[in-house]
Amino acid sequence: MNNFTEVELLWLEKRIENRIRFGHSVEERILDRRRRVLSFAPGSIFAFVRWTSNDFGTAISRIDILRAVVPGQRCSTVPYVKPGGDILLRLSGWPKVERVLQLIDAVEALDIDPADAAPDYWHHVHNRMSVNENPRPYTKARHQAWLQRQRTMR
Repeated sequence: MNNFTEVELLWLEKRIENRIRFGHSVEERILDRRRRVLSFAPGSIFAFVRWTSNDFGTAISRIDILRAVVPGQRCSTVPYVKPGGDILLRLSGWPKVERVLQLIDAVEALDIDPADAAPDYWHHVHNRMSVNENPRPYTKARHQAWLQRQRTMR
């Protein structure tokens, strides 16, 4: 058994797509043409997007922003994620998923890796999106405050 959080990615054309939107995997295993497993070190943050369709169109659109857990740590179960993760954000429905993807793009536009953004920001996004408010944008000042807090905690 390893100490990593494993995420199974699956792609079946026009039916299922599980993909990582951001995050830094430490290992990759290719299972076959359509499946692979990415491993994430404890504490790393990644976005996992799941999309499923049927004969009538899109059936499921979901995004989870997760923090990989330390072995033995309590965690929430998430399909395709073993053993699970610390959920920072979990939304479903295309309009909400699309909005989160736009927010991720906005963080990247600041030359900040979304995996390095303050985890509290993703909680904030979740809380605002669940009551249909627009979350405040992530800023360089907020990121610098997060980095300073990280340095102080060490």
